[in-house]
Amino acid sequence: MSMTNIPSVNLSDFLSDDPKRKQKFVNEIGSAYEEIGFVALNHHFLDEKLAEELYSQVKAFFKLSEETKKKYEREDLGGQRGYVSFGKEHAKGKKEGDLKEFWHFGQEPAQDANLTEEYPENIHIDELPQFNEVGMQAYKMLEKTGIYVLRALALYVGLDEFYFDHWASNGNSILRPIHYPPIKTEPKGAVRAGAHGDINLITLLMGASAGGLQVKRKDGEWIDAIPKQDELVINVGDMLERHTNNKLKSTIHRVTNPPKEEWDKPRYSIPFFLHPRSEMPLDCLEECISEDNPKQYEDITSGDFLTQRLIEIGLIKK
Repeated sequence: MSMTNIPSVNLSDFLSDDPKRKQKFVNEIGSAYEEIGFVALNHHFLDEKLAEELYSQVKAFFKLSEETKKKYEREDLGGQRGYVSFGKEHAKGKKEGDLKEFWHFGQEPAQDANLTEEYPENIHIDELPQFNEVGMQAYKMLEKTGIYVLRALALYVGLDEFYFDHWASNGNSILRPIHYPPIKTEPKGAVRAGAHGDINLITLLMGASAGGLQVKRKDGEWIDAIPKQDELVINVGDMLERHTNNKLKSTIHRVTNPPKEEWDKPRYSIPFFLHPRSEMPLDCLEECISEDNPKQYEDITSGDFLTQRLIEIGLIKK
């Protein structure tokens, strides 16, 4: 395969009144997710001004003293809200902690969401009065974009267009601003983010402040994922791969350490992990089971699957 960058798709095709353009988007994103599991998406709902505001708030937070940041670390929540300090998380199967610290914004559900679970409250930062407001505005725009992507994927695998709407709206999604600090000494086996697949349905990644994201092709080669300035990188997570019985691919990816001459530069990145409500069944869809592709996975809910994986990556202690 000669693919050297991830395919680019235009959400305005899907939003248009022209059925041919809509179908073109469905085909393009579906086949990209079967082939490599990643796309770069333009014409989404997150405008540049809001993205810039969020980055400036995030940089201001990570510049606060360690003592101040630690006030917002809540280990009793398994890292699901607030601050997670440097080196706490590791890729599944690795012992070395990733070279990063991060923050978690979570869902603030609608009054009429009829949830069967309670989400933890978001943690507010006293030192930065705009931080939470800007973070949650971006959260809502990324969630909206993600739901449209899931509508296209529902059509691609032969489901009703709105199949995912209930599960993804008011779902257990997370917005994670990440800071990879400058590297000061030779990392012993640690990288900024070890090779991993994401846990959730899909991940929407705002443009990072520096390169480093790499995606593993089917042939085992790593390629750089280089979106344009206005594009979101969107990839399939393990929940969606499982639900579609491996039709759509959750591709292994990593964030590499920069060349030594750039060790003094920090990197910022803001992924949005779109999770469904925890009672969503991830049973393999009948539309994705065939003689050639028999059922690959046991039935499980997304909540149970999430708990299993948070234990594996070190955020929940057994």
